[in-house]
Amino acid sequence: MKIFGLIGKNIDYSFSKTYFNQKFSSEKIEAIYKNFDLSEITEFPKLLRDNPDINGFNVTIPYKEAIIPFLDEIDATAKEIGAVNTIKIKPDGTLIGYNTDFFGFSEALKPYLKPHHTKALILGTGGASKAVSYALKKLGVLTTYVSRNKSSHNFIYSELTPAILEEYTLIINCTPLGTFPNIEQYPPIPTQFLTPKHLVFDLIYNPSHTNLMKLALNQNAEVTNGLAMLESQAEKAWKIWNQKF
Repeated sequence: MKIFGLIGKNIDYSFSKTYFNQKFSSEKIEAIYKNFDLSEITEFPKLLRDNPDINGFNVTIPYKEAIIPFLDEIDATAKEIGAVNTIKIKPDGTLIGYNTDFFGFSEALKPYLKPHHTKALILGTGGASKAVSYALKKLGVLTTYVSRNKSSHNFIYSELTPAILEEYTLIINCTPLGTFPNIEQYPPIPTQFLTPKHLVFDLIYNPSHTNLMKLALNQNAEVTNGLAMLESQAEKAWKIWNQKF
């Protein structure tokens, strides 16, 4: 039986295990999917030694960038993005890193994208945000990060004025703020300045309606969560795991 798994930290909330095990059951695939909760990424080599039958991994917060030094090869797109969320293990044990987040995000965003969505604010600067930025640039959308720490190429939350939000009508939350069980949290953007022209895409999918999404809906903005993105990137990962070299 093939074994696949998710690497992350505090990942009981993750939908991946349920998604893949249901897929395996419904499609009569001889495989199982497990969660591998690591307190530090340095535990990864031991995980490999203890589980020699694993065929592939997904990688989630906070290890999408930290996993890279442990891999033997990195796909060109993942290298350009600077983050890995899918690992294929070849029969000889070679670990190859890929990024399917950008594909999943692009596929989930396209049905909502309108001509006036020309500029996007990306909340957070972790591995997921890098894939989102890559995808948006491919779609011709200009991007600026929003972070708690100031740098030359991002805003901090306190700088978000009505004029900035009028200019940036696409907002993507790539932070974990609002994920179950801490559902009262949300990135501190001034949601009172949102309008019906805004689309708020929250990568969180548990809960299905985050606090950020609810606040945006109060301003008649359009909202969506990360479930469709998860499903698209998961199917892409499945194809990678099963492709022949």
